[in-house]
Formats: sequence, C-alpha cells, structure tokens
Amino acid sequence: MTRDYFRLQGKTALITGASSGLGAHFAGVLAEAGATVVLAARRSDKLAEQVATIADSGGVASAVSMDVTDPGSVDGAFTRIADDIGNIDILVNNAGVADDPTRFLDTGEEEWQRIVETNLNGAWRVARAGARHMAAAGTAGSIVNIASIYGLRTGAMKVAYNVSKAGVVQLTKSMAVELCREQIRVNALCPGWFLTDINREYFESERGERYIRTIPARRMGAMTDLTAPLLLLASNAAGGYMTGSVLTVDGGLLESPV
Repeated sequence: MTRDYFRLQGKTALITGASSGLGAHFAGVLAEAGATVVLAARRSDKLAEQVATIADSGGVASAVSMDVTDPGSVDGAFTRIADDIGNIDILVNNAGVADDPTRFLDTGEEEWQRIVETNLNGAWRVARAGARHMAAAGTAGSIVNIASIYGLRTGAMKVAYNVSKAGVVQLTKSMAVELCREQIRVNALCPGWFLTDINREYFESERGERYIRTIPARRMGAMTDLTAPLLLLASNAAGGYMTGSVLTVDGGLLESPV
C-alpha cells in the first residue's frame, strides 16, 4: 500500500500573510492535511473569516496578529503561539507586498523601503524567529519561504520587488546550509502568476489577457496548482533530505524564450 506522505497529523503550522490570497490557500491546504494551523497577518477581521472557514471544513485553526515589519510584533506573536499552542513544526513564510510598475529612475526611497522591508526584511525576521523556536524545542521542522519567479528572472519595471524576492531565494539557501545541523529544512516556493485580489483588475483587462497568452501554459495558475508543491516542501514526503531547494510553479514562464 502506498504511504500517504503528505499527512500532517500532530504537526503545527504557522502561515504568515494568511488573511487572503496564497496565504489563505496554504493555511487551508495544511489544515486539510491534518495540521493544526495558526494564521498570522495584520488584518484580524480577515483572519477571523479564514479561521472560521477552516473550522467549518473540519480543520483546527487559530489566528495571531503579526506585522512582519515590526520586530516587537513578530516576537510577541511567537511568544503567544508558544504559550497558547506550543511548538511549531512548519513555517510558511508568505507575507509580502507588490509594487506598481515603476521605472528604476522613478523608484522612490519610500516605495523601495516598503517593498524590501516587507518582502525581504520581514521574511528574514519571521524565519529567524521561527528557526530559533524550532531549534530551542529540538523540533525537526520545515520552513517554506515564499519567493517568486521574479527572484530568479527580471521583471520589467519592478526593481524593488525583483531584488526583494531574489534576496528571499538567497536567504533560503543560506538558512538551509546552517540549519541542517538543527534538523530544520528550508526551501523556497517560487510561484508565477496566480489570480488574487491584488492583480485581478489587471488580468481581467484586455492588456492582462494579452499577457496571459504569452505564458507557455497559456493560462494563469490556479491555487490548486500550488497544493502538492507546498505539501512536498512542508511535509516529510522527501524523506527529510530536501533542503535548500527552489521550486518553481509558473506554467513554464521562467523558461520561456526572451
């Protein structure tokens, strides 16, 4: 009989940026696989909605307020999780923001700082806190950093976003090398284009529909396209030996000819 590698019973998972979009989907996936999930984000009202949705589906979920740009907020959230739930086994480091298309010469200091502070510094801050908690508890954990294909290739007029996500890729690799001795695996998931509330207006426009036709798969990704890749990285499906990997899910966009 084939072993069910993706089951996560007895595991606790923290997902940041979980109030909507990819983060909300990731939380639902891990809960369905049997994990107790903790959803973190700044929007507590939206978190409550997602927690209720998971509970209605038979999952076990709770929420914690966390602003990844605020060190005190991150440390406080991890303390509350430790006090109320216990140790975490899985961290999905998903919180992030995007920027409007902007030429490099027109990129402002404030916008640069906003993107890098959330996407890179925030990812580092949460990953460090999560790894410290796992190491202190002796947990053989898994950290999944959500990067982007634009951390691996250049997107036009999105210099701050490109740099921030490239940093997440290198953060992942550096963490993986050092945390092996702590039995903590660290991998990156790099999605291509997926329809969310943030980009819906553009991709439902005529211009957006033209862009979709340039993707080799000729479509945007569906949330379900990320389900198995996330479970592969979060679970022990790879036998606990997969670390430092960068997994792309993009319909072939990364490899499309220039």
